[in-house]
Amino acid sequence: MPGAAGRALTDAIGDATGRAVGAAERVAGGDINEAFRVTFEDGGRAFVKTRAGAVPGEYQAEAEGLRWLAEPGGLPVPEVLGVGERVLVLEWIEAGRRGDEAELGRGLALVHQAGAPAFGAPRPLRIGRLTLPNDPAADWAGFYARNRLLPLLGEVPAGTARAVERVCERLPELAGPAEPPARLHGDLWSGNVLWGADGRPWLIDPAAYGGHREVDLAMLNLFGSPGAAFEAAYEDVAPLADGHAERVALWQLFPLLVHAALFGGGYAASAERAAGHYA
Repeated sequence: MPGAAGRALTDAIGDATGRAVGAAERVAGGDINEAFRVTFEDGGRAFVKTRAGAVPGEYQAEAEGLRWLAEPGGLPVPEVLGVGERVLVLEWIEAGRRGDEAELGRGLALVHQAGAPAFGAPRPLRIGRLTLPNDPAADWAGFYARNRLLPLLGEVPAGTARAVERVCERLPELAGPAEPPARLHGDLWSGNVLWGADGRPWLIDPAAYGGHREVDLAMLNLFGSPGAAFEAAYEDVAPLADGHAERVALWQLFPLLVHAALFGGGYAASAERAAGHYA
């Protein structure tokens, strides 16, 4: 990457890792950050994400989330090689074809079962330009309304906001049986499962916090399906509560509102339709 911008980036990577950069090549890496494949002078490779105007502490929070998700050993997570205010430097994972969906189901169940101290996290949740409260709570229904849905209603049309407000009023009766806080990925759409060259599923790009495990599962089904083998394997390890299928759209409200805020389009209408299931 030539020029002053390239030198600034390689300097930031060097400061974060203590390793000299030989080359940096732009790669696909999502809708919010710029992404690079870096080759160090020692021959090693890394994945680097960066963004002009990244909020201070944003990449540190993601690094902490990756390490937290790695602790149970349920699924592989890229090693954090370095982190700074401008860059997050991760182990390079060579991508391959979609592998064993059952392995993803079993592994995710183990990650969820590792648990969390409370619903929420010590840091606010940051997704792109959005910053959402994460104040720890003992009550999931209240947390989901107060820290996930209600803060986003200023970003959507009034009709959508009213529909979601009605859902929030009913959340204590809609949320299902009480469960302990699960260790959530927090942004688990299919694109944040990276299938490696060895066929293993890796978790990437988390927005990790303690929450209801059905939220991760609902997100994974929002833009596709993890497959029947996934759900069967998940339930072999951690059976789901009765009525979980009826709550999928309830938990999909949050990512739909996030997408409406960040990308516009038809996401607000989709959120309003999802809310309509519980009117």
